[in-house]
Amino acid sequence: MIRRLTAAACAFLLIATAGCASSSGGDPPQTAGAAATELTLTFAGDVHFEGRVDKLLANPATAFGPVATELAKGDLTFVNLETPITSRGKPEPKRYLFRARDAAVPALKAAGIDAVSLANNHSLDYGRQGLADTMAAARKGGIGTVGAGKNATEAYKPWRRTVRGVRLAVFAFSQVDDLAAEWAAADGKAGLAMAFDTGRALAAVRAARADSDLVVVLPHWGTEGDRCPNRLQRDFADALVKAGADIIVGAHAHVLQGAGRSGDAYIAYGLGNFLWYSSGLFQPYSARAGVLRLTVRDRRVVSSAFVPTVVSGTGQPTVLTGWRAGLARDNFTDLRDCAGLGTVSSEQ
Repeated sequence: MIRRLTAAACAFLLIATAGCASSSGGDPPQTAGAAATELTLTFAGDVHFEGRVDKLLANPATAFGPVATELAKGDLTFVNLETPITSRGKPEPKRYLFRARDAAVPALKAAGIDAVSLANNHSLDYGRQGLADTMAAARKGGIGTVGAGKNATEAYKPWRRTVRGVRLAVFAFSQVDDLAAEWAAADGKAGLAMAFDTGRALAAVRAARADSDLVVVLPHWGTEGDRCPNRLQRDFADALVKAGADIIVGAHAHVLQGAGRSGDAYIAYGLGNFLWYSSGLFQPYSARAGVLRLTVRDRRVVSSAFVPTVVSGTGQPTVLTGWRAGLARDNFTDLRDCAGLGTVSSEQ
């Protein structure tokens, strides 16, 4: 269902159906013996507002374009925010530097996005000042953040929500080695949750498994331009599943990577460039992305739907239709083979 409801409508539906997502995480958890609740989670890939995409912020309400309708379907929506939101800070010593205006937050909100991953190789492009500004702007605008914090405890802490009695814990970890040591969160130092601190990352997931009904992880990983996951990705994914992760949806490669079942868990290794300033260096694959919608019951993905998109001339994602959509879905499904993943019982 489409969850963009007014507060009054939500209150009515709580009485009629027991069903709106809690913004405070205060809904009671599922009780033993209760009928299993189905949730629909929506994911998309890399988002920034650099270059030509900055022009879209002149009207934040329409920045994402018609694809916002797809993002708003379901209970919660997540993307990877590949930019700080700041006008301050010093540029870091790296080749590609991104930043976005404050209007990025209402643009994300208008598109139906609930939370963003900051555990990536651009969140500190303008240092810890830029990271602090990003988190403050998101918090003020009602967008959740995960994978970064003012210290290690905060960075490795999950973003939590309870939706119709189902308790979710969402993590994000970066596996990109560019400035990883300098950007890592530590005791008394702001930064990112790093996959390289495997012990801390897995311990956080195990702890959340003990008091959560559903554990989701958003890693930033992979080899740029490679449509098959590398060994580091696959090893970390296996470890996350053993620690208790139910759903893993990654980013960073700037191309689509395979998605499917790994035992009882679901892994999507990469969803590509979603709202992006160029079609990239790997034509035409880096322009291809999509919206992934997963329906979950009792920790298990029971159905998945992939809405294929392509980066348009404005940087907005354009939803493919007809035979182009069918071909794009087939290509996405074929990527499952080199990822070593299985099928979901119901796919679209």
